[in-house]
Amino acid sequence: MAYNLSAPPSSSLSYETSLFCSSLSPPRTPKYLFFPLKLHRSKPSFHISAKISLQEPALNQDSKIIPDETTISPSKSSIWVNPNSPGALKLRQKSYDYRYASLVKMAESLNSCAALEDAISGVLDILGDKMAEKDAVIILNNMSNSETASLVLNYFLKRLKMSREVVLYNVTLKVFRKCKDLERAENLFNLMLEKGVKPDNFTFSTIISCARLASFPEKAVEWYEKMPSFGCEPDPVTCSVMVDVYGRVGNVEVALSLYDRARSEKWRLDPVTFATLIRIYRTAGNFDGCLNLYEEMKALGVRPNASVYNSLLDAMGRAKRPWQAKNIYRDMVKTGIEPTWSTYAALIRAYGRARYGIDAIAVYREMKEKGFELTVLLYNTLLSTCADVGFTDEATEIIQDMKSSETCKPDSWTYASLITINSCGGKVEEAEAVLKEMSDAGFEPNIFVLTSLIQCYGKAGRMDDVVRTVDQVLESGIAPDERFCGSLLSVITQAPKEELGKLTGCIEKVNPKLGYIVKLLVEENMMEGEILRKEAGELLESIGADVKKAYCNCLIDICVNLNQMERGCELLDLGLALEIYTDIMSRTPTQWSLHVKSLSLGAALTALHVWMNDLSKALENGEELPELLGINTGHGKHKFSERGLAGNFESHLKELNAPFHDAPDKLGWFLTTKVAAIAWLESRQSQEAPLLA
Repeated sequence: MAYNLSAPPSSSLSYETSLFCSSLSPPRTPKYLFFPLKLHRSKPSFHISAKISLQEPALNQDSKIIPDETTISPSKSSIWVNPNSPGALKLRQKSYDYRYASLVKMAESLNSCAALEDAISGVLDILGDKMAEKDAVIILNNMSNSETASLVLNYFLKRLKMSREVVLYNVTLKVFRKCKDLERAENLFNLMLEKGVKPDNFTFSTIISCARLASFPEKAVEWYEKMPSFGCEPDPVTCSVMVDVYGRVGNVEVALSLYDRARSEKWRLDPVTFATLIRIYRTAGNFDGCLNLYEEMKALGVRPNASVYNSLLDAMGRAKRPWQAKNIYRDMVKTGIEPTWSTYAALIRAYGRARYGIDAIAVYREMKEKGFELTVLLYNTLLSTCADVGFTDEATEIIQDMKSSETCKPDSWTYASLITINSCGGKVEEAEAVLKEMSDAGFEPNIFVLTSLIQCYGKAGRMDDVVRTVDQVLESGIAPDERFCGSLLSVITQAPKEELGKLTGCIEKVNPKLGYIVKLLVEENMMEGEILRKEAGELLESIGADVKKAYCNCLIDICVNLNQMERGCELLDLGLALEIYTDIMSRTPTQWSLHVKSLSLGAALTALHVWMNDLSKALENGEELPELLGINTGHGKHKFSERGLAGNFESHLKELNAPFHDAPDKLGWFLTTKVAAIAWLESRQSQEAPLLA
């Protein structure tokens, strides 16, 4: 094979294009090499070759000659040269491609050599006296050692007459940026000012991006705000970076303002910036805004990275939208982005918050398969999820894994979750064994643990132990919280009538107001309905929103257990008035519905009683019933419940001989037709049968 050889023209250095770009790429090696017709075989050329050979004996035969730019003169004339001849090798060594490759190798040598002037000179002296600005730029641009880069810069500044000194400083700043060495970048900037070198836009943008990469966003803001004082105007690339930076420092207003400008002026934003914007929207609770950003970046052709996906997953977890977290994770896998530790952590948190137990355990097992270590917080999140959904076997697997881990040991919350799991199942011995292990490990039981024990003893019917635990709490000086009182209230709903007195006394000790209301319900001689509504209303308005529904449910359950339906209806009406319960009943032209899936069994049966009475009144008043009537109980089981609300509700409907039947195509719904409902309501009225068996 033959080559048509002629040297390429040596183009002049363009600072605006080649020096201000993010990287200098090596020239492409052409298929055919062209060299000039007049080859320079003058004595100076042999002299340089000999000099290099003496100074760098370690270089191989292909790298002994680094041609200076004067030996590569452009010419339109060309001559064919046999590529296998000895002359072809010499001609290749004088080409620009060969020179660039040699300079890159020199940069690699400088990266690995000692940060001493003599060591630097030993590498760079090979260039001789005819080094050019372009050589210095190529070498510095290919370096990645911030310690030696400063010495290399000094070497060139002493020996070169630069047309624009700022260029060498800028490419040196790029080295510091690669190394995330902000301190050296700032020191070099100060040196520029001392030597009278005026910084330009590229100087500032490089330092700003260095501060950003080094995780010093406050510093990036400082440098950005310095630009006008040096006569520099930020370009779109720098402004795009600042969207991310201002978001990181918490200046949301400026970040969003820059983002709006970026959209209108069509700046190119990178995935890191979008990840920051998603975090801004997430913090503000604008979860739909997070999804809109995700769709927008895809429409703009910006490929999401792992950071974007992780931010989205975390946002959907906080929004309690596990189904959207699932879809986002599927997108991530489809696009070939490898899930990180943060990905799995966000998924576990999202599924844990929503009680998606099966999905949370699946993510946990995938993490273990891929060799990721879990933190104590993630283990505790998984155990808490197991407690919520009743995954006893899975909890045992997780705690064994945690105990065998070299990096994680159970803490007080770990033991608290284990006690909760056993307590919800009424496993007293197991719960007490965990309590002892917790004490042996040096952890004192907190109010959360004692609340779980109250629940455990109540579920097992051990009311004396409930009383003992309450006394223990009071004697230890631990302040009972609203959840502790709620647990006591829940125990009363499970207790036989003969045990109510001692439990009411316990509640009076920890919360006199609540104890008085329970007394109003339990003691038959205290039947004043107005007093009950007033006292219960004051209590429910004084407690936290997270426990209001639980308290109201339990109070209604007590009424149902004591066959006090009228009082139960009064409390349900109070709950509706205070908007503790919302959207329980709904009407459309085609269907009237009762929604009880967020209620306890007693509260649900009370709501059914009220709804049936409303249907009877509508029938009496001549209102037209819709073609379909339905009751939505939800299809999930309550934790540690054998039947769940739907199962218990179905049994009660059968006792009432109500014509509502399980809808096969709508899980958790019991439906009936207008004709069947009217027939049943009329029969019920004529027989005057009580609603509750």
